[in-house]
Amino acid sequence: MNSKVFNDPIHGTILLHPLLVKIIDTPHFQRLRYIKQLGGCYFVYPGASHNRFEHSIGVAHLAGKLVKALQSKQTELNITERDVLCVQIAGLCHDLGHGPFSHLFETFIHKTSPEWKHETASKEMFDDMVEHNGIQEIMMEHELVLPIDMTFIKEMIKGLSPDGLPPVGRPDKRFLYDIVANKRNGIDVDKFDYLARDAHYLGIKGGFDHLRFIQFARVCRVDTIQQICTRDKEVDNLYDLFHLRYLLHRRAYQHKVNKIIESMILEAFEKADEHIQIKVSETETIPLHEVINNMDAYTKLTDDVFGQILNSPKVELAEAQKILKMIVHRQHYKFLGETKVTEAMQSEMMKKNDVEVRFL
Repeated sequence: MNSKVFNDPIHGTILLHPLLVKIIDTPHFQRLRYIKQLGGCYFVYPGASHNRFEHSIGVAHLAGKLVKALQSKQTELNITERDVLCVQIAGLCHDLGHGPFSHLFETFIHKTSPEWKHETASKEMFDDMVEHNGIQEIMMEHELVLPIDMTFIKEMIKGLSPDGLPPVGRPDKRFLYDIVANKRNGIDVDKFDYLARDAHYLGIKGGFDHLRFIQFARVCRVDTIQQICTRDKEVDNLYDLFHLRYLLHRRAYQHKVNKIIESMILEAFEKADEHIQIKVSETETIPLHEVINNMDAYTKLTDDVFGQILNSPKVELAEAQKILKMIVHRQHYKFLGETKVTEAMQSEMMKKNDVEVRFL
């Protein structure tokens, strides 16, 4: 009765469960409308205007399609409606923890907190969202069992390491952890959506058919562990998946102007860090890098921080403003050159820890 239909440019008509609609209507999720999916790439590709908001809805949709396909084709797996709903929620909330300009903010935070990942913030943001928006009561109304289902959802958001501890939420259904964040082989619905969505908005053609993959997916026991597998004849389709990923990296994600602009924004953030204060309460503010420790402040942080720094009257922000003005006026840092990194060079640079190395 309270389900909602979304018209998506990638997946067409999407029908979402009432609980998912309630989550979408929270400030924590609405914040994703103001965080660009591709960060600084929008300064290079005018079409790359899509946000984490629509991507997250797309991942929830595909997560539901895959888990329901397994449920209908393999009844012996005992996939319940609770399982289906938890998988969809994990897909919807997996990117709640992204900061301004997506992965760029993660690089900024690593300067002071090297171990921090946006998945960590996603789990914390999810807890904060449930606590402050009455979501817990709605979850129980829809027959989720707390706190175990909350644990299960957060485990799926983080992803299950093949070599890590066994899961707590669904120890007897490890294959469910492959759907949203597959740490085993990287084939998951998060990748299905962002590759299709990014290619669409960037104007780059790709051949991977995620619906065909879902159609042929089955759970098989491999080395005593149940895993999501596909037919051998689907190997060419999977090659298309990783080829599309390669194309997007070469043409967009690692585009030289994109990387230059992102490095300029990162430098501006570092110079503005202590001077651009994020409001925590009526009497308290914190610097930019500390927002990861306060979800209320983090909820207020979006790509708009670019404009806050650029238009601030504070004289302390003059250096950061100078860099952002250069971006606005298309006066970018100059590209000097590139080289192919050999394994020996990679090992040496990692030891010195003085060069950021990016790999496709």
